[in-house]
Amino acid sequence: MVDAVQKTANSQNRINAGATTLFDNFETFLTLLTTQLKNQDPLSPLDSNEFTAQLTQMAGVEQQLLTNDLLQGMLAAQNGNALSNAAAYIGKEGTAIWNTTRYEDGSAEWSYELGKNAETVSLEVLDASGKVVWRGEGDGKTTGVHDFSWDGKTTGGGQVDDGGVYSLRVTAKDAAGKDVGSQTLIRGRVTSVEMYDGVPYVTIGKSIMPLETLISLEERAAVTPPPPGTDEEDPPEVTHHSRVRTLNPLSYLS
Repeated sequence: MVDAVQKTANSQNRINAGATTLFDNFETFLTLLTTQLKNQDPLSPLDSNEFTAQLTQMAGVEQQLLTNDLLQGMLAAQNGNALSNAAAYIGKEGTAIWNTTRYEDGSAEWSYELGKNAETVSLEVLDASGKVVWRGEGDGKTTGVHDFSWDGKTTGGGQVDDGGVYSLRVTAKDAAGKDVGSQTLIRGRVTSVEMYDGVPYVTIGKSIMPLETLISLEERAAVTPPPPGTDEEDPPEVTHHSRVRTLNPLSYLS
């Protein structure tokens, strides 16, 4: 769906550019035709067949402009549908391949996934300019997903302010010193959906990313409380999973 939306945005841009060019040509054509009629030789007026051909060309340009207006309306409707479809993700637990988040309320959270067991896992936190502000060893070194929370303290002993945007870089190696496949993830509940240039973006936690970066969605059904007066103290959680997952290349690295 996201690929289609992106193609729609590109088509919108091409149509807008084409409409501007056609309109300019249309105005120029009218000016030239009017000038020609005003300055024609009365003894040798404009040939009727040539005049008819020029009017036909003018009508064709006008029709193209109207067609562009129609296409713009259709593309706008498609963008609206894309937002409506993306809104269905709100409230679900999502996982996205994304490495950027905000540092707020004393922490910034990421997850990272390893394709196989690693001997060493180096984590680096970079600021918006690409400068490494913190470097350390990751606790999780086994195959799978591991969570990492940064408290905002820099390697030099400083403390960053709330509101900054930071990214996580993961470098994992095995016992032989060879690279281990890894990817940085953002996990959490989808809380909002927005459109930017015709492309839907979702908000997960403190991050906002394109919808196409999502690789997993999970929906949990609400737990029904026991009726009043029953003796059941700890009702079991009823969980329903509906998972939408794209091909994850890391699953083939182990």
